[in-house]
Amino acid sequence: MKIGVPKEIKISENRVGMTEAGVKQLIADGHQVYVEDQAGVGSGISNQAYEEAGAKILPSAKEIYATADMVVKVKEPLPDEYELMRENQILYTYLHLAAEPELTKALCDRKVKAIAYETIESASGGLPLLVPMSEVAGRMATQVGAYYLQKDHGGKGVLLGGVTATGRANVTILGGGVVGTNAAKMAVGLGANVTILDVNHSRMAELDHIFDGRITTLYSNITNIEESVAQSDLLIGAVLLPGQKAPHLVNKEMISTMTEGSVVVDVAVDQGGCIATCKPTSHKQPTFEIDGVIHYCVPNMPGVVPRTSTYALTNVTLWYARMLAEMGVEEAISKDKALYKGLNVYDGYVTYEAVARDLNMEYRPYKI
Repeated sequence: MKIGVPKEIKISENRVGMTEAGVKQLIADGHQVYVEDQAGVGSGISNQAYEEAGAKILPSAKEIYATADMVVKVKEPLPDEYELMRENQILYTYLHLAAEPELTKALCDRKVKAIAYETIESASGGLPLLVPMSEVAGRMATQVGAYYLQKDHGGKGVLLGGVTATGRANVTILGGGVVGTNAAKMAVGLGANVTILDVNHSRMAELDHIFDGRITTLYSNITNIEESVAQSDLLIGAVLLPGQKAPHLVNKEMISTMTEGSVVVDVAVDQGGCIATCKPTSHKQPTFEIDGVIHYCVPNMPGVVPRTSTYALTNVTLWYARMLAEMGVEEAISKDKALYKGLNVYDGYVTYEAVARDLNMEYRPYKI
């Protein structure tokens, strides 16, 4: 199979869909790999490194898409790439289609076979291709929050851990999954008072055990959310419903109860956000203010730590890339139930129910 790796064009997105090790493996498997010129430079991977691994360098995304049977990316295609996609071409990347109606329509119109990293789901309900980036984004959420709490960056001038004889900052995290847990690890490590809200009692028990009493867990209901948000110096949105739009748990009235200079970081913004006042921003203009509260809502947070993120991501994506390259979509998803759940668009229709429901589009599951 001919596999193409284009350069990411989202603002400040420095990750790349395949490392030189991935190229070498796919070449050894008998495939051809084409990499766009300078696609890996943001992650510290040179054209020469790709060529030494066996890849051929092509000068543009147009040539990558025209050549490849399967395109391997990190982020969803942007409008400039829509016209480059071809019928029956395999697209293997993060898609987050529930928040992307125009992209979903483009994929359907062009009859792309779209596999979304974020909906590949193991038998136990885990999301193996989402985990590494959730770990990165969760840790970054606390790091970013601490940065913007500084007075010179517009915040109230609070140090997360305080110092002797001063109070510690209050960090509230909505969601106790991978993002929330990693955000809490960073916040606890910096000495903050940390509260995690979730609806899964078993998960909250696990968190109590993991943190050995160093955090507070609360059931996520409107009263507990209102009270926790009002007391927060840093509020982190970490809610995930696989493939679906995130529910709005925090409204504008709740945000208005936060003190001026507080910070909101909504990691769920790539799925529509779980905080109603949030809207997607970029690494070039990452924040905005509402009622004096700083909002950071960058949907590709891991893109600015690409050396870590690219290798963490490709460690888990390569396995399925090899399957897709060897078997094609139809055979691969028939043999692997986890990969089957990754199929979001096929033959012009949405094949993932939650996406179809959220976008009010026809749902047509692929029949194995």
